[in-house]
Amino acid sequence: MVIIMSQDATAENIKNVVSSVESIGLSTKIMEGESQTIVGVMGDKGKMCCLNVEALSGVEKTVAISKSYKLVSREFHPQSTVIDVDGVKIGDGSLAVMAGPCAVESREQLFEAAEAVKASGAQFLRGGAYKPRTSPYSFQGLEEEGLKYLAEAGERTGLKVVTEVTEVDNVAVVAEYADVLQIGARNMQNFRLLKEVGRIDKPIMLKRGLSATLDEWLNAAEYIMSEGNSKVIFCERGIRSYEPYTRNTLDLSAVAAIKHLSHLPIIVDPSHGTGKWRMIKPMCFAAVAAGADGLMVEMHPNPARALSDGAQSLTPENFKEMMSGVTKLSKFMQESGLAIREL
Repeated sequence: MVIIMSQDATAENIKNVVSSVESIGLSTKIMEGESQTIVGVMGDKGKMCCLNVEALSGVEKTVAISKSYKLVSREFHPQSTVIDVDGVKIGDGSLAVMAGPCAVESREQLFEAAEAVKASGAQFLRGGAYKPRTSPYSFQGLEEEGLKYLAEAGERTGLKVVTEVTEVDNVAVVAEYADVLQIGARNMQNFRLLKEVGRIDKPIMLKRGLSATLDEWLNAAEYIMSEGNSKVIFCERGIRSYEPYTRNTLDLSAVAAIKHLSHLPIIVDPSHGTGKWRMIKPMCFAAVAAGADGLMVEMHPNPARALSDGAQSLTPENFKEMMSGVTKLSKFMQESGLAIREL
């Protein structure tokens, strides 16, 4: 349930509503809107029978939320959330771009990639230090050594660092080096991991599971937010379907759906969504046109020699060309009033 306070509600009114709700064993979250304050209520809704909320001073009305995800829903938080990553914003109408190699292979490889990412105008450096792979014989990543390279490259270029955390035991060390922690598709419903990242004060990028429904994806985000971390970014990276031509089926309808159902920002990863580097540029354009708040793209200094996902990685030259195009498209949409914030 959400409690909508009247426009003239005082700070004392809000404080009284919060204490009254919490006194019957429920938890609350206050959200400040442009003209009104909303108090979100979480817990066993049956306890609300013990309290007539609308009789409290300053309360305009209450609205029941029927969905299993509360904190994530737009009903709970009508205004779109903007995630601030140390000065770089995601969800404010600008286009956030994350790029870099699938895996950190060496200091030299990563630094070369970082310089290309920076020169092309992206704001985030992505790279995997811990690499969960389908085959146990594939390259598994440099682990903490890779994290150190990422942090060093980030400091050198001014790029914010995005990298995946794969296990509960690794959350603290990854959070030490990264600006944004990624939950990969295979871990979307690793609930222990979701709870753990929900207890840290770092933005979390939650990728959609291989065959996850939107409802399952939204509820995975709820696990993170229910632990106190409201800095969640959705990432559509394609889902498994019957089509064998592409690695996955990139579901761009998810962008419009998430913007309607949730206040959280959403970005798109066309690299994993298609598995083919030639398809990345048109899918980036389509994602921006659909209203995505950002893009995540794999770019490698030499894709032919990449230890992971070379076939879906852009060269620095192709990445620069793609960035030029999507930047112009994003600017045009902003200036023409076509940009989509919510549906």
